[in-house]
Amino acid sequence: MHRYYMFHKPFGCVTARRDDRHPTVMDWFRDLGNENLSPVGRLDRETEGLLIITDDGMWNRQMTRPEFHQAKTYAFTVMGDLTPERVALLEEGVLLNGETQPTAPAVVEVTGRSTLAQTLPKLHPEIQEKTRHNPMDRPVTFGTITITEGRNRQIRRMMKAVRCLVLELKRVSMGEILLDPDLAPGEWKEIFFPEK
Repeated sequence: MHRYYMFHKPFGCVTARRDDRHPTVMDWFRDLGNENLSPVGRLDRETEGLLIITDDGMWNRQMTRPEFHQAKTYAFTVMGDLTPERVALLEEGVLLNGETQPTAPAVVEVTGRSTLAQTLPKLHPEIQEKTRHNPMDRPVTFGTITITEGRNRQIRRMMKAVRCLVLELKRVSMGEILLDPDLAPGEWKEIFFPEK
């Protein structure tokens, strides 16, 4: 019987089996003694949120291969003004630096606005340090974005293409699977799917 674990990936760990410089997501699962476990897709070191860990290789492929178009939703905080025009560009698809094909259509919802001065204290200390040299009146936009691809650092690059800088990124869903709001960063739980 295959095992599936919902993990709230914390900031600062990498989605890999082993890494010389940073903790890996698999460090949280070593005590289970299941060598066949692996993460479903990737989240970069600075991205938090939903990651599934499983030993079901076929299911893993179905969740991550581009041809299956699995929707993934992220909550974001960006420095910059995500205007309706910029939202429209993201939703239509933007050309990322170094690529020849624009991104697939996305769904973007802006949920709030602020300034860097108000937002900075709530950010991870590492991001605070990187960002504090900016003018404190810079606009900040909050929202969600849903994509169906999984290009390398895709949302960060999409936001850069519309002149916004990601300050915080958290995956909140993959397909029908929603991150349990009771799971704190670094916590996980086993999940079960109805028998087909």
